[in-house]
Amino acid sequence: MQALTLYTYFRSSAAFRVRIALNYKGLAYESRFIHLLKDDGQEKSAEYEKINPQKLVPALVDGNQVITQSLAIIEYLDEKYPTTALLPKEFIARAEVRSLALSIACDVHPLNNLRVQQYLDKELSVDEEKRKRWIQHWVAEGFSAFETTLDRLGSKDYCFGKQVSLADLCLIPQVYNAIRFECELNAYPRINQIYQHCMALPEFVTASPEQQQDFDN
Repeated sequence: MQALTLYTYFRSSAAFRVRIALNYKGLAYESRFIHLLKDDGQEKSAEYEKINPQKLVPALVDGNQVITQSLAIIEYLDEKYPTTALLPKEFIARAEVRSLALSIACDVHPLNNLRVQQYLDKELSVDEEKRKRWIQHWVAEGFSAFETTLDRLGSKDYCFGKQVSLADLCLIPQVYNAIRFECELNAYPRINQIYQHCMALPEFVTASPEQQQDFDN
């Protein structure tokens, strides 16, 4: 089997999701590091733009195929390598998991990612303290709704059911970010329980930012 290649950055939440998926499925891959802060952002290079015109990470190369957008990559891997599935078989359950995943990936994460922070800083002159408050506000909005959904589902160690799913892959990197930005998380006991449980699993640990070869402070 031809090796997969992942264009990644240690601190990228979206790349973190994909690294977990690759680990969970036991897939070998080669990491190619795109540092979003060095060289005025290595993702802006002409060379990388040929791989991903959006100039974002991650990007996955499988043979001659390039797949971008983390959730598309994960679903591609789930369909190609269905063992240890990340989406349930039953269609309503699949919708529940996708709903949880998208609430993080589409409604929380984009408001605190690096390019948004850079725009707030460079274009709108928002100082560091206000940028942190911006992040804390939108994380609280998203996590409050997420916690309510977890209550309805009776979630404990995982977002849905009794195994890792796409929802966990989206939630865990976002909680990691929330801790980094000093968000208050005491109001979310189910989210905290899922985070503690998943971050004890080897597939999550080895995907974490500190374990990546390009990690720096």
